[in-house]
This record gives sequence, C-alpha cells and structure tokens, in this order.
Amino acid sequence: MSALAAPSLVQSVDWLAIAPPTLAAVVGLAVLVTDLFLPDARKHLLGWVSVAGLAAATLLLLPLLDGDRATFCLTDDARVCSYTADRFTLVVQFLVLGGALLAALLSVTALKDDRGRLPEGEYWFLLLSSAAGAALLPASRDLATLIVALEVASLPAFALVGIRHGDRRSSEAALKFFLSSVTATAVSLLGVSFVYATTGTLYLTQVAARIQDVDGQLHTLAQTGVVLTLIGFAFKTAAAPFHFWVPDTYVGAPLPIAAYLSVVGKAVGFSGLALVTVVAFPSYGDVWGPALAILAALTMTVGNVGALRQRATRAYSAVRLLAWSSIGQAGYLLVPIAAAAYTDEPDHAIGSTVAYALMYAAVNLGAFAVAALVGRTRSVNRVADYRGLYARNPLTALLLAFFLLCLAGLPPGLIGLFAKVTVFSAAVEAGLGWLAVLMAVNVVIALAYYLRWTALLFRAPDGEPGAHRVPVPLTAALALTAVLGVVLSLAPQIVLRFADTTFF
Repeated sequence: MSALAAPSLVQSVDWLAIAPPTLAAVVGLAVLVTDLFLPDARKHLLGWVSVAGLAAATLLLLPLLDGDRATFCLTDDARVCSYTADRFTLVVQFLVLGGALLAALLSVTALKDDRGRLPEGEYWFLLLSSAAGAALLPASRDLATLIVALEVASLPAFALVGIRHGDRRSSEAALKFFLSSVTATAVSLLGVSFVYATTGTLYLTQVAARIQDVDGQLHTLAQTGVVLTLIGFAFKTAAAPFHFWVPDTYVGAPLPIAAYLSVVGKAVGFSGLALVTVVAFPSYGDVWGPALAILAALTMTVGNVGALRQRATRAYSAVRLLAWSSIGQAGYLLVPIAAAAYTDEPDHAIGSTVAYALMYAAVNLGAFAVAALVGRTRSVNRVADYRGLYARNPLTALLLAFFLLCLAGLPPGLIGLFAKVTVFSAAVEAGLGWLAVLMAVNVVIALAYYLRWTALLFRAPDGEPGAHRVPVPLTAALALTAVLGVVLSLAPQIVLRFADTTFF
C-alpha cells in the first residue's frame, strides 16, 4: 500500500463569494415556480419579488469589499481558481446587477401597460437568469467558465427580445440577434479550442504563462486562437463590424430589455475582453492591441455617423437613435482596452474603461427611462414626440437634457466630460495619438445629434401640451439615475479613481 495518500478532490465552496449571482439565479427559479400557482390578478407581485431579489444580490457585494476571495481552485495549486471575487469582479458585478435592477423597475411598468402580450413569469425568470450569467462572467478565471457565463447571459436575452406575443418585428429582431450571436460564439469556441491545444490548460493565469513559450510550429495556431476568442466578446460590446444586430434588436425588443442590453450586454463584453487580453494573453499584445484599436476606431465612427444619419429616416425613432449612440459609446469603451497592449500599466487602462462604463450605465439607463415614459403615450416613440416635452413635464425634460449632455460630455454633465478625458488620456499615454484624434472628431460628430435632441425638448409643442403621469417604478428609476448622474458630476472622483486602481 502506497504511503502517499491521493489528493482529495473534495473542496469547500466559498458561498459568500458566489452569493450575488447565485441569489439572482435562485430568485429566478423561485419566480418561475411561483408563477405556476399564482392567479393572473396577483402575477404583478412577481415583478416586485424580482426587484427585491436583484436589490439583495447587489447588497451582497458589500461583505466582499474586505478583500479578494476565490473558490473552485485546483487542489494542487490554490492560487489557480475558476471563480475570483476581486476588485474588478465586484465593480463589474455592481454595474451588472445595478443595471438589471433599473431595467427591472422599467419592466414593472412595461408589463402592466402591455399585460396579455408579455408572459410575466417567463419574463422575470429570463431577466434574472441573464443577470446571473452576466454577474458570473467578470468573476470567471478560466476560458470554459467564461464561455458558459457568456451563453447564460445571452440565451435568455434572445428570448426576452422576442417575448412579445404576435409582434413580427420583435420575432425578427430576436432571430437576427440569435443567429449573429450563435455564429460569434461558435467562432469564439473554436478560438478557445486552439488556445487549449497549444497550452494544455483553460485557466487564464496558466494560459498566460504557457502561451508565451509555445513551440514555433504552434505559434500561428495560438495567434489564431487569440483572435477568434476575442470575436465573441467583441460581438457583445456591439463593436463594428459585429454591430449590425443592434438597431433592429433594440427597436424590436421591449424597451426595458433594450435598456438592459445597452448596459449589461456591454458590461459582459468589455469585462470578457479585459480578462482574456490582460490576464490570459498579455504576451500577444502585438496581436490584440492593434486589432482592438482598429475595432475601437471603426466602432465609434460607424456608431456616431449612423446616429447622425437617423434624421434622414422616416420614423427617426428615439430608441434607434439610442441604439446607434450605444454603438458609438462602445467604441470609446474599447479605446483603453486597446491601449493596455501598449503600456506597462495595463490596470490603469482597464480602469479607464471601468470608469467610463459606470458613467455610461447611469446616464444611458436614465435616457431609456425617459424614453419609457414618453413611449407610454407615443407608441412609435419618435424623436419628434419629444418636441415640447418641457411644457408637458418640465422635470422629465430637464433630466433627459442632463442625460444627453452627459453622453455628449458637456456641462453640466461633468461626469461625461471627465470620463471622456480619462479615455482620451489612456490613448495618448499609450502612444495611440491617431486614435485619440479620431475620438475627438467623433465626440464633435456626436454633439450634433445629442444637442439637436436636447434643443427639441424646449421648443414649442405641437398642439396642446398634456402632462405625463409617471408611475412609481418609473419614478424610482428616474430618481436613481438622476441622483447617480448628479452625484457623479459633482464628485467625479468617485468613479474616476478606478482609472488608478490595480485590478489584476
């Protein structure tokens, strides 16, 4: 009998570390089961249970602030783990769960107004499931968990886009979203298989250590794997040329789901990109750095030019304009990740993306909340429907103007200005002067459609102005986003300090 005992495969699970995404998933299952027994007259309670569940999941991040935690680690090396709750994880999970919470508040009103066409139990189950997957992704530290989390976040989103019964536009949007996403995932899986073939591991830190010493004959295979792996995450950020699904998907989806995709979908994409580039493939910066710089340039240009051209379209939809705007904003989010390949301090570059994402999430969700309010009386939700909004609802008009000015980077939206300066500085410090210049040009282009929409709010209304009644959930969403925007504009250091934070 051997004197050496076999290592135990049983390990304890740090339940507190995994509590935020786990609670979101458990509440989702509870809502789905409860829906089977609730009468129709009481199904609206499921929405408030879901809101409470997302709020509780967000609050569970607080006990994790005392230090980094990890679980599901290798038995022979406790430093190599599949799940890590570090600073990066907690910030992105706050963004994801907070964004899902605000989307849930918008959904409570949307489901009430659209009762009969949106199945409530399935809706809340899918939203909570997607949020759980999105919260899992930034904590993932191996490629298999990353891909699984990406799909758990994505698959319910496909169903949410097409969940409106009898709506051909919604079904078409869901199909387009599904087909393009599945293709991107297949390409990404092929890339992961190439990386595994060349390194023999899926753990990000082990991949980083082994991929730089790959045998010369496998070097091309490793490079191909790096590029293909990035494609799936680039799709989630709506980076051009993988952006074509965004406008139709946002317009066809229920408006709260469009708001959810615009923020949480991007958080999933940029956090995945940050992990695979800076943590797994730092030695291949000469491959992904130029590729992401070109993607950033193309994305911001395509998004802003596309938004600028919306005035020539017949409907000139506010949601479609926000969709093109979100593509342009995705380009800005990609700039610091690309810059991480050219600097000795990639953490600071990633921090610039985190800071910009937090600003964008707050004000973009605020703009969608106003769009949800206007859409209650104007189903087409054209930009022209916002003419004279100040006469009908002065406070709502002022809030929308503030959110648009934040997105444009103009006072009094100082958080938008400082966030753009932080991203601009990351590009300059990395030696990407051409990208910084192109970003400045795109910021000027964006001013045209943001200011045009803002000016429309204060023009004389067509016909008699009628006041908008604001339901309680919408009021809560508007209040939360407004407070966040104002506080961050008065004290931008709350967010901008992440640009100097060491994450990895």
